[in-house]
Formats: sequence, structure tokens, C-alpha cells
Amino acid sequence: MADINDSTLLSTLPQVLRRDDTAAAVAQSIDAAMQRIGGTLDRINLISRPDTWTDEETNELAWQYHVDFYDPMLPLEQRRELVQNSIRWHRHKGTDSAVEELITTLFGSGRVDNWYVYGGDPGYFQVVTDNPDVTTDRATEFIQALNSVKRLSAWLDSVVLEQTETMPIYYGFPMHVGETMQI
Repeated sequence: MADINDSTLLSTLPQVLRRDDTAAAVAQSIDAAMQRIGGTLDRINLISRPDTWTDEETNELAWQYHVDFYDPMLPLEQRRELVQNSIRWHRHKGTDSAVEELITTLFGSGRVDNWYVYGGDPGYFQVVTDNPDVTTDRATEFIQALNSVKRLSAWLDSVVLEQTETMPIYYGFPMHVGETMQI
């Protein structure tokens, strides 16, 4: 397949037209314009290059794809990921997996436990995460983002913060050595 940046109109002209000075000049001027246009074609397809989106492009795409929980104050990498995932999230809004993907994107890790898993009231769920920012600094942002992807018939019961620590464990076994004498 020919690359648009490598092909020229002059090379496709028949020999008769190539020898004509006017036709050759027109073909060369069109070639120069096509080379300028060809150099900008890579910038047109934004979706194929998310790692190169600027702040402005990311903000515009977030508006275009209706990222409900988008915050322009988030780090650029996180905003890019939100925009990339927005179409997929819109497709399966209302599912536990959409909520879990949102939690993972915004807060690093987490899972959804439905009411029947932890013994809650029907229709409720809880979010389990190990990120302390979910319940403190960014609680309002978390609730808004959660409400944008959860089922309307499901209600957040609680946010459970799990903490895992690495600690040394020592094992000991009592042992008694001795003789028994009967008299």
C-alpha cells in the first residue's frame, strides 16, 4: 500500500504531461501542498494517540465523550485514562464492573461487595478499597463519580477501608523433655 507522504502526483503523470512545463509545474505545486497536509494527518486521529494528548485536547475530549466524573484538576495521565475508558463505561453503566473500573482508575484499587455478600439490606452495596483518600480528602469526588456509573436502584451502604501490613510473625512451640520415674 502506498504511503501518501511518499507518493507524488508528478510521478503518476503520463510521460507526455511530464514533458509539458505547465503540467509539471502544476503537479509539483499540488505535491508541495499534499506534503504539508500529509504532515498533519497524524494529528487528526486523536483517539489512536492518547499518550500524546495535551491538557486542552484531553479536556475537550472529556467534554465530547461526556465523562461525567471528569475533574480538570486531576493529573494528566489520570484524565487521559478517564477519557479512554469513558465509551466502555457508558456501554456497561450500572454494572459492578463499571463501578470497579472507576474505583481502580480514580483511586488505585477496590471492589464492590453486594448486599448478599456482606449481609446488608437488599439493594445496597459497599465499596472495599485500600486507599485512604477515598474516605477522607476526595470523598465528594468519589460519591459523584460513583453515582455517575452505578445502577440507579443500588445504594451505597458504606466504604470499607482495608489495610494490609507486612509484619514479621514468630512461631513458638512448647516442648518438655524429661523422664518419668515410678516408685
